[in-house]
Amino acid sequence: MSSPFVLKPCDAKFTQAIKNLEATFNGISNGEDETSSSVNVACQGVADGTTKARNAAKPLSGLGLAVKDLFDVEGLPTAAGNPDWLATHSVPKSTNSCVANMLEAGATFKGKTITDELAYSLHGQNKHYETLVNPVAPAHIPGGSSSGSAVAVSAHLADIGLGTDTGGSIRVPSSYQGLWGLRTTHGVVACDNMVALAPSFDTVGWMTRDLDTLAKVADVCLESATQTDIPNEPRLGIATHLFEQTAHKSLCKTWLKALEDNNNCIALPEARLNLNTLQTAATFRTLQGNEIWQQHGEWIENTQPDIANDIMVRLDWCKTITTQDVEQAKAQQTVVINHLNTLFEEVDVLVVPTTPGVAPRCDADDTTLANDRNALLAFTAVAGLAGLPQLHLPLFTLHKAPCGLSLVGKKGNDLALLALAKTLTNR
Repeated sequence: MSSPFVLKPCDAKFTQAIKNLEATFNGISNGEDETSSSVNVACQGVADGTTKARNAAKPLSGLGLAVKDLFDVEGLPTAAGNPDWLATHSVPKSTNSCVANMLEAGATFKGKTITDELAYSLHGQNKHYETLVNPVAPAHIPGGSSSGSAVAVSAHLADIGLGTDTGGSIRVPSSYQGLWGLRTTHGVVACDNMVALAPSFDTVGWMTRDLDTLAKVADVCLESATQTDIPNEPRLGIATHLFEQTAHKSLCKTWLKALEDNNNCIALPEARLNLNTLQTAATFRTLQGNEIWQQHGEWIENTQPDIANDIMVRLDWCKTITTQDVEQAKAQQTVVINHLNTLFEEVDVLVVPTTPGVAPRCDADDTTLANDRNALLAFTAVAGLAGLPQLHLPLFTLHKAPCGLSLVGKKGNDLALLALAKTLTNR
């Protein structure tokens, strides 16, 4: 299995920068290479005081942190998945605040991880690096663009995979690799000191192998003032017609049937969440594409970077988006948001498929991958267009590959979704 790390903790060139991180955040030098297991990380234990005392002061103590190579870390390069980006940008002098918060809370920095180029993909394939292997389903792609962070966690090379989610880049690799993954409410976690893709949609998120760890990270990274509650007996809106469109619909139906026994479940007819009528994929694609060109168009034209063909085709398309296209898409985004606001007067939480099924196979052709991306965007754009939190639950396995479903809440329901998921999965 290839390593998902771009920058390994043992790389001699950056040893001093990593030591500075450890000193700044009172970290413990792990003295291990990137193949350390999470068990070994936990066993690093404590140099000062007892494990219990350290854990009380540092809630993420003993947990390895893998950081997507969009986040700046002082003294370490940020490549954004592309060598030409690396060559044309200086080494950061500041650290992203979310990374800093996790390190301050005791997480051990394990390395920067491979991302799809400029984070503009959902498949986890980057031609500039060794092919990432999906550890839990090697015949299938890992999912992107937070691909390296996801692989680091599912391969037990780290316990927390920090990433971003603009169009699904936490939710998709989480689904494809059987991880818990939280896309946070837009704006509740600062996107400072990081490479932007489309700022109106960029969110910070993280992936873990278990829900308790996901919740620990959320407690560290989310300000309570940004959070809102879900009722004790929430009305769960089940998007039944969307589940009918998935490859794992039988598994979903069985789980949802059991859910109905102890919860207030409301089956939503197609008219209540018709993604075709709402034009979620097309609307998101236009607005995201316009912002991507605003962010990176000048650099692309001046640098002429070496970028994978499929991504370059999309970037070329971004350049053609007109003001009229954007105005129409913004109008449709308002329609989507208003529709969801009305829906959330009837239900408290939406239960939806995260992805249409398991990850495509590694030998899938370009057409299959393009169709998969389009199908994904229809699902993921719901939360994206409205800036809502979405939690992926890794509940199922189909054809020896993982899949699951999601809970989507109102803005600020991030912590409440985690608590609800714990209740629903413990019954």
